[in-house]
Amino acid sequence: MARTPPRADLTELRRRKALLRDDARPEKLARRHEAGRLTARECLERLVEPGTFVEYAGHVIAAQRARRELDDLLVATAGDGVVAGLADVNAGTVERPAAAVLSYDYLVLAGTQGMAGHLKTDRMLDVIERTRRPVVFFAEGGGGRPGDTDGAKVAGLDLMTFRSFARLSGAVPRVGVAAGYCFAGNAALFGMCDITIATTGSSIGMGGPAMIEGGGLGVVAPDDVGPVEVHLAGGVVDVVADDDEQAVTLAARSLSYFQGRSGTWTAPDTEALREVVPENRRRAYDVRGALRGIADEGSVLELRPRYGRGMVTALARIEGRPLGVIANNPMHLAGAITSEAADKAARLLRLCDAYGLPVLSLCDTPGIMVGTEAEKTGLVRRAAGLFTAGATLTVPMVTIVLRKGYGLGAMAMAGGGFHVPLVTAAWPTGEFGGMNLEGAVRLSMRRELDAIADPGEREAAFERAVARSYERGKALSVATYGEIDDVIDPADTRALVAATLWAGPPIVASGRPF
Repeated sequence: MARTPPRADLTELRRRKALLRDDARPEKLARRHEAGRLTARECLERLVEPGTFVEYAGHVIAAQRARRELDDLLVATAGDGVVAGLADVNAGTVERPAAAVLSYDYLVLAGTQGMAGHLKTDRMLDVIERTRRPVVFFAEGGGGRPGDTDGAKVAGLDLMTFRSFARLSGAVPRVGVAAGYCFAGNAALFGMCDITIATTGSSIGMGGPAMIEGGGLGVVAPDDVGPVEVHLAGGVVDVVADDDEQAVTLAARSLSYFQGRSGTWTAPDTEALREVVPENRRRAYDVRGALRGIADEGSVLELRPRYGRGMVTALARIEGRPLGVIANNPMHLAGAITSEAADKAARLLRLCDAYGLPVLSLCDTPGIMVGTEAEKTGLVRRAAGLFTAGATLTVPMVTIVLRKGYGLGAMAMAGGGFHVPLVTAAWPTGEFGGMNLEGAVRLSMRRELDAIADPGEREAAFERAVARSYERGKALSVATYGEIDDVIDPADTRALVAATLWAGPPIVASGRPF
């Protein structure tokens, strides 16, 4: 039986579909690959499960019909520089793999934002808000595009894209990826994301070189606008990737913490926790070792590692279940809570509260930072912000005091007070007080110590007083007063956290914007 010739309408549809592929722009594709970069569609192909991507508005073209031919627009402005749709991400490894994905397409008008692209993005954001799907957003591009001619618009400041994306705060988790140049509108969307990933060599800024020069601020090379090192120090970027491939992997991993429990996990060697805190109470140590001994192997994703160095914030899993972590870092200012550290911890608490992740707090702090220089950083307001974030937390918290639990800083690490968490426990190395022991002794015994003429005898008297204070303030002593719930073998920490967090009712996300 002779085959029926293909219908003209299907033939045209297939032609149009082919124009959406990267190979419809071979020269730009070749340059992209020569630069060692993946395209928008290649990133999405690696991110989503095969066969699950439902693309939205792929046939949209730039609003430039008044000055360009249709065939030219179909090739040069495919999708108006935006690829968007629904798909599964992390299928087979998490409970809820459904997600939304959006990407500006650098092969099309350098990923700039056009009128049609905004309408397309707005449609996608409406679908996301209604379906409550988490989002991965690739934000590479140069911001707004001045070349669109169709439609009765002057400035276009009535568009809703930025408001719509901002409204998703607390409603759905948003993971942003910046690679290459991410300027103006693209940077604004990237900055709204809950988790931000940037590749080494990327440049991110609220205005690109043209806008900077147009504002009379000099001539700046694109790579110098906002290097990733600047944004790591400033807390804009949560995680750095070596290249596009790793950025996609990190995007999927970041999203997974908001997609429910993982079915496979490996427990760490918990006995190693007994060696994390040195016997010498004045020696510093890396608190990340404690976290690695508590969380599932390979599950810890640290956020903003070079911002607020005195605080470690991370996402992790225990027995496959996701949670957030705040931890004092004794390697930086002995773990004192600075303005940046307070902001960093408060944001992690709000993130967890919005999306229903319980919190593990690892406390080892001499308190909130003091001094004239510290006060110049807005410390009073920012430290208060950490207390507010803890006091309004609706998800469960467990606080483990590894060593120092002093003053307001220790209270802030426990949501505002040691009886706020579901459980507040300490390792045997724990020590407690209204302020650090040495400082308390020097203040309370200043007159007595000053009266001792011999320096050696004075120092010996000081050390004896500190030892007495330590005996009164050590974990096993404080536990007898009921100020903490338990003193535990460090090797039992993981089991305690798991038993506490998962034994109660289902954890509910607050959905509050933050």
